Amino acid sequence: MGRSYFHLHLVSDSTGETLIAVARAAAAQYEGVSAIEHVYPLVRSSKQLDRVISEIDAAPGLVLYTLVDRELAGRLEEACRATGCPHLSVLAPVHALLESYLGAASTARPGAQHMLNAEYFKRIDAMNFTLMHDDGQLPEDLDDADVVLVGVSRTSKTPTSIYLANRGLKTANIPLVPNMPVPPALEKVRRTLVVGLVASPERIVQIRQNRLLSLKADEDTSYVDRDLVAEEIAFSRRLCARHNWPVIDVTRRSIEETAAAILDLYRDHALRFIAV
Repeated sequence: MGRSYFHLHLVSDSTGETLIAVARAAAAQYEGVSAIEHVYPLVRSSKQLDRVISEIDAAPGLVLYTLVDRELAGRLEEACRATGCPHLSVLAPVHALLESYLGAASTARPGAQHMLNAEYFKRIDAMNFTLMHDDGQLPEDLDDADVVLVGVSRTSKTPTSIYLANRGLKTANIPLVPNMPVPPALEKVRRTLVVGLVASPERIVQIRQNRLLSLKADEDTSYVDRDLVAEEIAFSRRLCARHNWPVIDVTRRSIEETAAAILDLYRDHALRFIAV
């Protein structure tokens, strides 16, 4: 059986990131079905909405939206009913629940979650720190990090670090290289959470082979020798065990899943220092 497709219209008065994330998370649960996404961010005027409605008329499908302006939302709903397009205000059930629980009505502020507040600047600071401390750079600053990731080559240290930085954690990562000592500062950190990332030798070899292929490099190298890779991983596990650093196996984990596990570890780790 071939795949089936449907038009998915995502209408937002902000960046659309929330809407896209929700829609993709839900659509991913249906095998054999793919959405043709039509994304309309920053829809805040009648003229902008007119363009959206004309495109929905041209390619009818499912319509999901996050519009806090009730007049614009009403117009979109009316247009969807006229064309027979199923539609849903994604945040409406959440707002209704919050209003019921808090006993207060929400205020219509498009993109309020993206306001330049302290949390925003914390993420920017974390991102700058993380980029400066990627792949073992500036190891003398490790005590200033919230999290340090250690692991052999191709255990997704850098992308995981970037993801954590986007969540506000200053993250450094240290590569574990055969026959090379780890930075002395790494073994002296006190308040920083150090996490080891490992994967199965087969998975590491596969990723490294693809890396060499993309670089058009010689594949006849110890870099992809299964037995040597297994020794590298064993060394990283011993190092982590010696220092009681938690280890996460990323073999079958996405970056998001690995980061979620690290965030859980960080919350528990941070509690130990609250009273200090």
